[in-house]
Amino acid sequence: MQESAERVYPGETASAAEIFALAESYRDAAVALRQCGRPGEPLTLEPFRLAAIHAVELYLNALLVLEGQPATVVRGLQHDLAERAARVATLGLCLRKRTARHLRAMSAGREYLRTRYDPAATRDLSQVNRLEATLEEVRRKVAQKFVAGS
Repeated sequence: MQESAERVYPGETASAAEIFALAESYRDAAVALRQCGRPGEPLTLEPFRLAAIHAVELYLNALLVLEGQPATVVRGLQHDLAERAARVATLGLCLRKRTARHLRAMSAGREYLRTRYDPAATRDLSQVNRLEATLEEVRRKVAQKFVAGS
């Protein structure tokens, strides 16, 4: 087996449109997983949370790549939604104050990692309706940028 001298990081060659399509798939999964949540059982909403947060991250990534940010720079942001939001704001994406504040709070609270690994964290995470609203606003506004750019 021959190893390549240069390793390509997964997703490094993905186009903005491909990243946007992947975000759409994660958003669709989040919508479906939301229906699996059961009242009084917060852990049943964790798959929704993870898919929704990942979709938001991918939408923002898609816009950054569309606007010419190298994949290595985007990857270097790790799961920092606040930094992504700040960068897309400089590119003209205008999120509502409440949504921008929510993205900062999710980053500060390390919500992506806590959702993935800490079952006890459910009581301290974003309200489900706030996460749904953030997901839908980011999706809508990033989609508008894609339409305007084509």
